[in-house]
Amino acid sequence: MAVESRSCVIVGAGISGLLAARELRDAGWRVTVLDKGRGVGGRMATRRVGDATFDHGAQFFTVRGERFQALVEEWQEAGVVNEWTRGFADAEGESNEDGHPRYRGADGMTSIPKYLASGLDVRTGERVEEIQADDGGWGVVCASGTTVSGEALLLTAPVPQSLELVESSGFALPEDALGQLREISYDPCVAVMAVLDGAAAVPEPGGMQIRGEPLDWISDNQSKGISETPGITIHAGPQWSRDHYDDPDEALSETILAFAEEQLGDLGANVLKTSVARWRYSWVTNSHPDSCLVANDEPPLVFAGDAFGPAKVEGAALSGLAAADTLLGRHT
Repeated sequence: MAVESRSCVIVGAGISGLLAARELRDAGWRVTVLDKGRGVGGRMATRRVGDATFDHGAQFFTVRGERFQALVEEWQEAGVVNEWTRGFADAEGESNEDGHPRYRGADGMTSIPKYLASGLDVRTGERVEEIQADDGGWGVVCASGTTVSGEALLLTAPVPQSLELVESSGFALPEDALGQLREISYDPCVAVMAVLDGAAAVPEPGGMQIRGEPLDWISDNQSKGISETPGITIHAGPQWSRDHYDDPDEALSETILAFAEEQLGDLGANVLKTSVARWRYSWVTNSHPDSCLVANDEPPLVFAGDAFGPAKVEGAALSGLAAADTLLGRHT
C-alpha cells in the first residue's frame, strides 16, 4: 500500500489518542483519529438527560507531575477546566479536605476532549473492523467502508478491544508483547443518572467517595457546577457492577437508587427520570508498567491508554504523550 511518509492512524479519541494526535500534528505528521462513539472523550463523558447535565464516566482528575500540570494550566487559561474542590465527603458524609486540587471540565468532563479535538482530523462513528500491515505501513478498514492509511498505527482503546481487533485481523503480535498485553485487566462500572425535582442530599462539595460495595461514588452535578437543574450520578462498585452488568436498565436504576438512599438517608427530592451507562473497562486493575508499548517496529504499532503507566486521567494523558514521543524518536 502506498502511504504518505510521517503519518499515523490513531484508534480511540479519548484523551490518550487526542493528545498523541496533537503532538504528532504539531511535529508535521498527517494524523487521522477514528472512534466508534458518537463523540470524543471515551470515559471523559458528559450526557444530557431531561433538563440535567451529568458527568457519568470520569468525575474529576488530579495533577501529580510537571508535564501534566503544564497541560492543565493551558486548559484553565482556555476556559475548559475549573478546580472543583480539594477533597470530598467520605462514606459517612464527613468532609475529607486534604488541600489537593481536584479538577473538572468547565461544562462537564467532555469539555477537555472537545477542546483537544479542535483542529484535528477526528472521525467519530467509525468502528474499525480490520487492520492490514505491510512494509509501507498500515491500512485501517472501518465498518462504514472507509479506509485510512498511515505509516504508524496507535491503538488507545481498552486493551481487550485493541487485542480483539489485532487478532481478528490475522496480525500476529510478538509473543512477548502479546503476553504483556494479556496481563492487563479491568473492572466494570454501572452508572445511574437521576434527574431530581429538587436539591439532592449529597454533602458539599457535591461528591462522596465511598470506595466500597455496592457503591463507589455519588455526585450532585448541580453542586459540581455543570448542571443548571438537580441531577445525581451514582457509580456502583466494581464487584456489584460485574455481577449485575447485564441486568435491565430499569432494575439497575431502581436498585442503585435504593442503595444511594441508604447511603444518604434520603435523596431529598423525587426522581423524575433516570438513565444508565455501562462502562465495561472502567477501572484498570492490572496496568502495564510503561506509559506505552511498542508491539511492532516495522510498520510501527503502539499501544497506549489509561492501562499504561500511572493511573487515571493523568496517566492516560501521559501515555498518549509517551506514544507520540516514541513515534517521534524523542527521549524524555
